[in-house]
Amino acid sequence: MPEERSHPLLSSIQNIFSIPDLRKRVLFMLGLIAVYRVGAFIPTPGINHEALMQAFQSQGGTIFGFLDVFTGGSLRRFSIFALGIMPYITASIILQLAAVVVPYLEKLSKEGELGRKKITQYTRYLTVALTLFQGFMTAIALERSGPQIVINPGWGFRLMVMITLTTGTAFIMWIGEQITERGIGNGISLIIFAGIVAGLPRAIQSIIENVQQRTWSIFTVLILIALMIVVVAAVVFVERGQRKIPVQYAKRVVGRRVYGGQATHLPLRVNSGGVIPVIFAASIVSIPSTLGALVPYTFMKSLASQLTQGMPLYNLLYVAGIIFFCFFYVSIIFNPMEVADNIRKYGGYIPGIRPGHRTAEFIDRILSRLTLAGAVYLVLVCLLPEFMITGFKVQPIPLIGARLDDWLNSAGMSWITTGMGVTFYFGGTSLLIVVGVAMDTIQQIESQLIMRHYDGFMKKGRIRGRRG
Repeated sequence: MPEERSHPLLSSIQNIFSIPDLRKRVLFMLGLIAVYRVGAFIPTPGINHEALMQAFQSQGGTIFGFLDVFTGGSLRRFSIFALGIMPYITASIILQLAAVVVPYLEKLSKEGELGRKKITQYTRYLTVALTLFQGFMTAIALERSGPQIVINPGWGFRLMVMITLTTGTAFIMWIGEQITERGIGNGISLIIFAGIVAGLPRAIQSIIENVQQRTWSIFTVLILIALMIVVVAAVVFVERGQRKIPVQYAKRVVGRRVYGGQATHLPLRVNSGGVIPVIFAASIVSIPSTLGALVPYTFMKSLASQLTQGMPLYNLLYVAGIIFFCFFYVSIIFNPMEVADNIRKYGGYIPGIRPGHRTAEFIDRILSRLTLAGAVYLVLVCLLPEFMITGFKVQPIPLIGARLDDWLNSAGMSWITTGMGVTFYFGGTSLLIVVGVAMDTIQQIESQLIMRHYDGFMKKGRIRGRRG
């Protein structure tokens, strides 16, 4: 009888656990993620957690609600991991940007492994400093939110919160570095991934409750699922998208050997900035809402109300912020002139383009078009979930807002202004991170399998992650 063959996906998973080293790495990664999720439920002392959960219901549009998604609900529960890994990411971005303008950091970034270790050390120090500051500000915010939240306010409570949250973030940072070094995938990205995915059961439960309460029909749920599949497919397609610029290298004779003469290409990604422009834009737009909740001034509260999700001013600034940070971040991480000089240094050229300044202009022109396409893609991916969550409030629009709102209500299209009430788990930032990290992790596992002459997840070709 012919031997039965298992499904390719099941066969690939079986291959993972049949390789001792790969099995050890995968189990090590899963074990540390489990430790992180357990710590997310250990509460910080001195807090009335029921009162805090009630206060969080009104903080969805502020930066607290935005950060709670990345911590897997740790901030809402105010656990020892309440600040999550975001201070480390902030410190990394600050040093990455500073390396462009600070000569000492720029020199370190070009010194290879030794310089990278030094920058990592500075990142850790800056992470601790940022966490201490954020812990202090969080304690002050909790004390001002109401006497029922903090049991014993004062400097004792503030110091305790600062030490607890700093220790928690430092431990998460250590977990991320251990996963990167001894596990599979990027540890920091996987921690964020685990925090976001932890909200999936709550999101599914919310959808089931809406169906049971007849708030949604089965047809609505099917449309939602189909829309999610289309958006995920679009994210995968664009994240893998590249523009390959052909580069030809001339032959060089060194001694008795001939080098070069081959044709290669320079890959330029459509979305070179990744999810960082979205995080920057969302964080900055959320700041007025956060200050409005903490500062008792009429102007700040009025500004905060105009910058809540779904409001026209919020959408306008959010879109402008994403586009700005896309170009800003790409201009920092990619220098066309430096790339053109390196191509010329090794005897290369782009067919039909003069080496040097003309090559830099050509690369910069293509990169600008790709960045614009990537920015439009990020805007669409981020605004579609925002629309499903809160809708687009048209009434505050000057001159035509009130009439447009009345027309939508009379035409039975009020869902445009109220949204579908989908859980924030389906937000654009969350979706980009989840899909991107999943692609990168699968790509690394795929590389490990193929390197050991096992079949990967794909019978034909390779799975390419965002860096593939």
